[in-house]
Amino acid sequence: MSRKMTALVIGNSDYPGQELKNATNDSEDVSAKLSEFGFSVIHLSNAQKRDIDDSVKSFRDNLNSNDIGLFYFAGHGMQIEGENYITAVDTEFDTEMDAKYSSYPLNKVIDIMERSNNKTNIVILDACRNNPYERAWQRTPAQRGLAPVFAPKGTMIAFATSPGEVAGDGAGRNGCYTEALLKHISSPDIPIEEMFKRVRNSLSVITKNRQTSWEHTSLSGDFFFYISLVNAVGKYKKESISDELFHIKSDTDLHEVISDLKSHDWYTQNPAARNLTSTDINSSDVDSAFVLGRNIYQAACGSANGATEFISGFRDKTQDVDGELRASVLEGMLFEIFFNSKGELRENFKTSKFNKVFEYQQYSEFDESFKFVSDILANYPNRFHIIPGKDRSVSIDIETNENQEGERKVIGIHLGGINILREDEDYGFYEEDGEVPYEALRKAALERRISEDMLIPSSKLTINFDFDADKKSKILFPYGHTVAK
Repeated sequence: MSRKMTALVIGNSDYPGQELKNATNDSEDVSAKLSEFGFSVIHLSNAQKRDIDDSVKSFRDNLNSNDIGLFYFAGHGMQIEGENYITAVDTEFDTEMDAKYSSYPLNKVIDIMERSNNKTNIVILDACRNNPYERAWQRTPAQRGLAPVFAPKGTMIAFATSPGEVAGDGAGRNGCYTEALLKHISSPDIPIEEMFKRVRNSLSVITKNRQTSWEHTSLSGDFFFYISLVNAVGKYKKESISDELFHIKSDTDLHEVISDLKSHDWYTQNPAARNLTSTDINSSDVDSAFVLGRNIYQAACGSANGATEFISGFRDKTQDVDGELRASVLEGMLFEIFFNSKGELRENFKTSKFNKVFEYQQYSEFDESFKFVSDILANYPNRFHIIPGKDRSVSIDIETNENQEGERKVIGIHLGGINILREDEDYGFYEEDGEVPYEALRKAALERRISEDMLIPSSKLTINFDFDADKKSKILFPYGHTVAK
């Protein structure tokens, strides 16, 4: 199940003379969490009113090309004459009138969301922090915090406090409300209404019953922040998605093969892969065939030659396999590239046999299997330049400098005019005498590395050099750098 989701997240802390401790932390953490769920996030910290206005315009444009829209604000919010406003770090607080015209009206954001073409809108406001600027305005207790807001159809508005109350800034990294929100937003397969009930209960504990969150909703369908992979996939059981839970039956031929492939012993893995027959696969079920594919790929990445041979000859070796079971084996191999044995998206994808498997994308008989994996990965758009499995060709441009020895040093790799070459934080980047060290690669090796880093098959990737590169060209690539998303 693929979802197109966009979010605008703002956290303001640096108010002159009255800095909030946690609002920017809140926005950073919520932004990171939404990105994990597949939201395309615009994130602002310590924004001026002009910044907010510009970002809302960009958000408006995004809403019309997405299914889900979410607006989150942490900072000072206030009501003036019954209307709610979110404040910028350059808001003028001398008088209510000054504050009104130098803040951003919340109703404008809600109006924009209501008028967009998307189906579901969510507004989350941790914006009722105790505002010391209001003390000079001689306000009644009922004027504190935010006023109730009508939620248009298809919208949920979530408040950190009940009307007229104020929210705690929190003792740790996060404000009390966002702390509670982050505890529950990743709960799998929980409807948003139930999730916010859990937030309310946790908030009550955190604040010793001093703060009660509330929501106004007119949602007409279910929304889940985190959909577990089992539900996202649908086709296979959770014991296959988390194949560490898969039960090996000793009296089943294919299960014996899977057991041998799990051994991490080449002398066991190689004959298991080489002796695998169509009869073995045809006598199984889709879950067993899926787990077989996962472990074939796992063994091949562990340098079991028999498993690599199976992948290379997959199309011919499985000609006599039932079509559904054949697809399940391929889908297992594809799935293993991106997901670990717990069914979680890998931090580092398993790419050493990536191109061998993705060679089969050129055959129409495997279209459904590549659609299967692209539909799943579409839930994680921020991890990829192009969603793997999509039948799309990509062109990139390599920028180099020539050194004194006449060698070419890579200084930029450009996709859509943007340089995507970056330091790899997981690599342990280092410099020698203040300069980045380089490793020498032949043209084919560099192209393979780029393909695997970008997760774009070589057959779909055109690489343009700014010099006349041939197969003998030695190209210097900076250590500790990558083009992975």
